[in-house]
Amino acid sequence: MSDLRLCALDLDGTLIDSQHHIVAAMSSAFRAEGLPPASAAKVREVVGLPLDQAIRQLAPQVRGLQLERVGQAYRDAYFDAKEADSAAEPLMPGARAALDALEEAGWLLAVVTGKGRRGLHDVLDAHGLLARFVVLKSADDGPGKPDPTLLLDAVREAGSSPGRAVMVGDTVFDMGMARRARVAGIAVTWGYHDLALLETERPAAVIDRFEDLLGAADRLVPV
Repeated sequence: MSDLRLCALDLDGTLIDSQHHIVAAMSSAFRAEGLPPASAAKVREVVGLPLDQAIRQLAPQVRGLQLERVGQAYRDAYFDAKEADSAAEPLMPGARAALDALEEAGWLLAVVTGKGRRGLHDVLDAHGLLARFVVLKSADDGPGKPDPTLLLDAVREAGSSPGRAVMVGDTVFDMGMARRARVAGIAVTWGYHDLALLETERPAAVIDRFEDLLGAADRLVPV
């Protein structure tokens, strides 16, 4: 078994505060198809799922070509909004310092997200973080969460193993993926799903601040 330790992190709601752009883009996409926009709370519940699954959960009647149109309208609205707003979606408080601390302690870093590859690369590049991660996995690389494929691929490509890895995320989809991959899940409470919901997937640890991530990761996977 590899001794390399890997900390895989979700993006939206974990590393990045992207709620405003996601909710606005989903509302725009629904209106473009004459659908009543979902509430912000309902949109937050599906963040982390593949886009087509998220749309179907919000509007079960949407199928086939209309589903494709809503998905494309969402992508167009999301990237149009980002181009119009020169400010990058902000990092969550303490995120950069936590990444520094993990690297200094010898952890390898990865991102496993339901966001598309373009969006993932754009936001990490905007914050100067692309080079920090040894593996990046997006919705373009395989089945969406909670399927464990992307996480297992990230672990393998990093040269680690499930028993030497942790998955950090803010949704039950992240924790479900970790459990299925037999990777220790660290749930964060500052994102899109509340603690009661997160605990239904039995995370190995729960943290309320990024400052607590290194300690939790080290306890779960000692050197």
